[in-house]
Amino acid sequence: MNTLKVWVLMGALSILLVLLGNAIGGQAGAMVFLFLALAMNFFGYFYSDRIAIGMTGSYPVSEAEAPELYAMVRRLSQRAGIPMPRLFVTPSEQPNAFATGRNPAHSAVAVTEGIMRLLNRSEVEGVLAHEIAHIKNRDVLVGTIAAVLAGAITMMANAFQWAAIFGMGNSDDEEEGGSMAGGFLMAILAPVAAMIIQMAISRSREYLADATGARIAGTPDGLANALEKLEWAARQIPMNVNPATSHLFIVNPLSGTSLVKLFSTHPPIQDRVARLRKMKV
Repeated sequence: MNTLKVWVLMGALSILLVLLGNAIGGQAGAMVFLFLALAMNFFGYFYSDRIAIGMTGSYPVSEAEAPELYAMVRRLSQRAGIPMPRLFVTPSEQPNAFATGRNPAHSAVAVTEGIMRLLNRSEVEGVLAHEIAHIKNRDVLVGTIAAVLAGAITMMANAFQWAAIFGMGNSDDEEEGGSMAGGFLMAILAPVAAMIIQMAISRSREYLADATGARIAGTPDGLANALEKLEWAARQIPMNVNPATSHLFIVNPLSGTSLVKLFSTHPPIQDRVARLRKMKV
């Protein structure tokens, strides 16, 4: 099922990217963006971990620098039956975390600089178990490819909007002006469509990772308590992150903005916590 989701996601966002190319440059633009989509899907599949790490500005951390973190991840990985992922730190005071990689053998877990300061040991273990569950369930590839393609769509749409604003008034040709207007509309709608696709794919993954993570940790309590603290912190502490990567995190890092709530890629925290409280591990 997860493999099918990957191909559906890659196909939907690739088509959206081609439509954006057609709106910007006609048939030639569509062909250019088609080859671009194919190339991004290829690199997104084989280098998804590096891309996600780069897009979030995360940096590697050694065992000498974070021995406690390494010990927890090593123990949880062994319980999950997967190779130990590489560890990274995301430069943000907002406590949060994410996992990435196309499979357990090529995976990484990143935590923000602020997570160890807010959560206790049991809660950090719950969060790490959730991220390891994403790796074990082999669904982190879905989120990373979504981030790559949606990020490209958003970046190109923004570039075209600025070009249209400064260049639309220079054309006297009615047909060219209409094409420019259509492209401008597509550039506005494409990022919204990409966000909706991400939202539809992401929500079910979080519920599954919560349940699997609770079993890996041996208790749902640490993760449940952590989610409540992380939601509160996300409202208090802003995080400078590309919106296309927001669904990778355990808690939406942009949840402090009311507009983003309308397009949330995460299920409501109260629902996730309620499900965890009812679990018997």
